[in-house]
Amino acid sequence: MSPKAVFHNLDVRSPDFKELILQERPELVFHQAAQVDVQRSIRNPQYDAEMNIIGTINVLESCCSAAVKKLIYASSCAVYGDLAVDKISEQDSTHPISFYGVSKLTPELYIRMFHQLYDLNYTILRYSNVYGPRQTSKGEGGVIAIFVDRIKKGLPLVIHGDGEQTRDFIYIKDVVEANYAAIQCGDNQTIHAATARRTSVNELATMLKNIHGAPIEVKYGAERPGDIKHSCLDNQKALQFLGWKPRYSVLSG
Repeated sequence: MSPKAVFHNLDVRSPDFKELILQERPELVFHQAAQVDVQRSIRNPQYDAEMNIIGTINVLESCCSAAVKKLIYASSCAVYGDLAVDKISEQDSTHPISFYGVSKLTPELYIRMFHQLYDLNYTILRYSNVYGPRQTSKGEGGVIAIFVDRIKKGLPLVIHGDGEQTRDFIYIKDVVEANYAAIQCGDNQTIHAATARRTSVNELATMLKNIHGAPIEVKYGAERPGDIKHSCLDNQKALQFLGWKPRYSVLSG
């Protein structure tokens, strides 16, 4: 963390969070806080909704009370569910297949309503599958973080399903740049932060084997409920409205 940053350990659902925003009166709020584990959302939908929906409402009310100039919200490709299209655009329909997807989509509706009622400026960034340094391999960890952790421990990679499911993996530095771009651009827009490229889990495992340079055992298990089969987001709107495009391939990332 930057030495210039001040860290406040608060729950976004709490009155203390609102008091902090009123005290600091920031010009910008990047809302990244969330429960992000699909399987946990299925096991405990109430907690998922409290954190992602009620938490966001508290953030929105705080922003309006403190006259925040803009909110930048981290949404998710999970809002689309399992659409049978090669590349999903921002105009495609949203059909979440997990409570997590529902709890990321619902705040978008609240954000747009707060804009209509209170003129709160916003950009909604729908992330594809983010990975990068310091990502946790526990619970909500993405597949890349989980695989790397298992390789470090000498454990086999476990793939749920046949491994042909695909994801649009985006490196964290590209996501940061998209958020930076949204400070000045993309007002009141919903925009993808994505690479627009598909990578299967089997391809990912092969890449990691090649990088590791030693044999790695791969085991296959049953598919998990709520997991999307294919997900790839078009990113032309990001180029148009943010002047942004990703710089990292999956391999270079």
